[in-house]
Amino acid sequence: MRPNRIRELWEADQPVLNGWLAIPHSFSAEVMAHQGFDSVTMDLQHGMIDYSDAPPILAAISTTSSMPMCRVPWNDPALLMKMLDAGCYGVICPMVNSVEEAQRLVEATRYPPIGQRSFGPIRASLYGGSDYGQKANETVVILAMVETRAALESVEQIVAVEGLDGVYVGPNDLALSLGLHAHFDSEEPLMLEALDRIIQAARSQGKQAGIHCGSVSYAKRMIEQGFRLVTVGSDARFISQGATQVLQDFRSDASGKALAY
Repeated sequence: MRPNRIRELWEADQPVLNGWLAIPHSFSAEVMAHQGFDSVTMDLQHGMIDYSDAPPILAAISTTSSMPMCRVPWNDPALLMKMLDAGCYGVICPMVNSVEEAQRLVEATRYPPIGQRSFGPIRASLYGGSDYGQKANETVVILAMVETRAALESVEQIVAVEGLDGVYVGPNDLALSLGLHAHFDSEEPLMLEALDRIIQAARSQGKQAGIHCGSVSYAKRMIEQGFRLVTVGSDARFISQGATQVLQDFRSDASGKALAY
C-alpha cells in the first residue's frame, strides 16, 4: 500500500505542514498541492466543497506527493466511509465531544475488528494499492476535533480511544465555547492553558495533535509546544491576501503615500 507521509513524519517526530482547500475546483487544489505541502485537506464543513467535487480534487492532489485529507461536515458514517473510499488518506471530524462520539468515529473509519467500516474502496484501492483492504487501518489517519468545552474536559479520555490517531484543534469554536472571542492565534491565558492540556493529553497516549493557525509565526510556536500537524490559511485566504497586497503595493508610492487609481 502507498505509504502515508503523515505517519512517516510523525514516526520521525517531525511536523506535518498541512494545506487547506475551501475552493471546489480541481485546478486550485492541484496548484496548492504542487507547492509542497505534506498534506492537503479538503474542507467539506465550512468550505464550498461537496462530495461531488471530491473525486476530481483527489485526482489533482494525486499528481503530487502531498497526502490527501478531508474535513467532513459531521460525524456521519455514510460520508466518512464515502470519503475514505474515494481515497482520502486522512479524515478530520468536527465536534467530537465525548468518548462515545470518538468511538463512533472510529467505528465508521476502521475496518473490523477495530471498527465497522463497510468494504468498498473503489478509488482508494487505485490510489493506495491492491492491498488497501489489508493495510488501511494502519495507514489512514483519523483525527477528532477538539473545539468545545465538553471536548476539552474529556480530552484525556477521547485521545485514549483505540483506533484514533489524535485530535485537531478548532481554535475559533473552542474560543467561543470558553467564553472568548473567535479568532486565530489566541494569546488568551485560558486558551493557551487549553492548548497545553490538549497536547499533554495526546502525548500521554502516544497520539498526535494538530491545530489551525492564522500565521506562520504562531504555527512555529505550536510546533515547539508539541503540535505535529499545523495548518496556516487556505487557498481562498491566500488569494485574498495576495490580491490585497498587490493592490496596496500598486496604489502606494515608495514613500508609502496612497496614490489615486
